[in-house]
Amino acid sequence: MLSFLVCAMLSVSSASLAERFESWVEEFEMRFDNGEHRKNVFSKWLSNDRFIEMVNAGNRTYSLGHNHFSGMDVDDFREYLNRSGAMSGDVESSDEHVVGASSPDAVDWVSKGAVTPVKDQGQCGSCWSFSTTGALEGAYYIKYHDLVSFSEQQLVDCDTFSNGGRDHGCNGGLMDNAFNWIDKNGGLCTEQDYPYVSGTTMTSGSCSDTCELVDNSKVHSHVDVKPSDSSMMSALAQQPVSIAIQADQREFQLYKSGVFTEACGTNLDHGVLAVGYGSMNGEDYYRVKNSWSSTWGDKGYIYLGRGSQYNNGKGQCGMLMQASYPVL
Repeated sequence: MLSFLVCAMLSVSSASLAERFESWVEEFEMRFDNGEHRKNVFSKWLSNDRFIEMVNAGNRTYSLGHNHFSGMDVDDFREYLNRSGAMSGDVESSDEHVVGASSPDAVDWVSKGAVTPVKDQGQCGSCWSFSTTGALEGAYYIKYHDLVSFSEQQLVDCDTFSNGGRDHGCNGGLMDNAFNWIDKNGGLCTEQDYPYVSGTTMTSGSCSDTCELVDNSKVHSHVDVKPSDSSMMSALAQQPVSIAIQADQREFQLYKSGVFTEACGTNLDHGVLAVGYGSMNGEDYYRVKNSWSSTWGDKGYIYLGRGSQYNNGKGQCGMLMQASYPVL
């Protein structure tokens, strides 16, 4: 009887796993080349499922969950990040942020209406362009009280060496350089006028000059934020800030909610947008907007731990090392 019960339980468990995998396939519209490919993805999904369960059973400040990266192992995810999170280029000079007298206890530019909905960069190393437009969108809203979604595709196509820029389209770039290009270009077009397509084409296109630049979207300068929490909080009290992070950890890949306090390095490989800070369940955090769609993380966001204990003051995942914002 005991043997029968154990077998029955295993059978139910296997059926449950298969059903959950099928639900994941349907939810994220996964496609497979053949049966062997499907089997390989299931094996990786199963490994991640067990990892999620193990982490969530511990007493951590954050939780993991399935998303569209659940069919990838760590090597797959890092390969994806090398394609989609490339940070490359020579940095041009900028001004330096001056810390104000004091900063409020908490800031959230999302609730203040200064942040557009989470976007999806897809299969293109254009994270730098999404971080750039996010910072520009915040600055524009704060100054002109108008939330405009700016065009990442224009940056990917046009902010290139052949067009007076210093970035590399789907092969990476830097936010400071993109701010400089927007200055030289006299502004940026809207997402609607110059829509994003490189997430599916996986490459940049020819630069188009047929769209209309948004009035007053010219970036007159950009400001680098010193690598300290006081400087970052002071800057965020003014506006959203472009940052770079290391994002290749398995826990980051499968992050779902809570304050991410897991050990995280400083090999910067992904551009994102800091949109606020505060405290949650006794843990100080920075709220960060990603560009991996709203199905990743906490509706597209992650809460990174805040404090000098992270990477000897360089910030969780190195987020204080390469921070900047535009001035309109």
